[in-house]
Amino acid sequence: MELLINVLEWLQATSLAVYIHQTKWVFTTIEVVHVIAILTVIGTIAMVDLRLLGIASTKWSFTELARPILRWTWAAFALAAITGSLLFISQATDYFATTAFKVKLFIMALAAINMLIFEFITVRSVQEWDRQPTPPAAARLAGSISLTCWILVFVFGRWTGFSMVPV
Repeated sequence: MELLINVLEWLQATSLAVYIHQTKWVFTTIEVVHVIAILTVIGTIAMVDLRLLGIASTKWSFTELARPILRWTWAAFALAAITGSLLFISQATDYFATTAFKVKLFIMALAAINMLIFEFITVRSVQEWDRQPTPPAAARLAGSISLTCWILVFVFGRWTGFSMVPV
């Protein structure tokens, strides 16, 4: 644990981290971009997940809907990861000490596991259910887990932001 704390202290002492932390407009700009990127991830994922749940866009096949939308999801996720990392390094030890931040990371890990299971198991049979208005239970379960995880990532992310003490 001491090694981890040393690494976090080193990260937040880098010139980039100090600049972000000490220059409020830079921190705020990064935070705004991060929130917009996360909202884009959630919005695009919600479109796909609601299709998996059989609630929306049921006239489109799953693949017709998901293929173009997920490009936006991955681009937004990359931007959110970059901006989130920049925010993190600016106060690494404080973020790491925040329970809400740890919960957010845990939920993101669950979302990733859900995605991997969906991609490597559930979607293999997509030809059988691609055009069905209501996909099979496994696809609906993946969609509900995904939607729940990403909403919780947003909630705990905002909770993290609001629980950090300004320095």
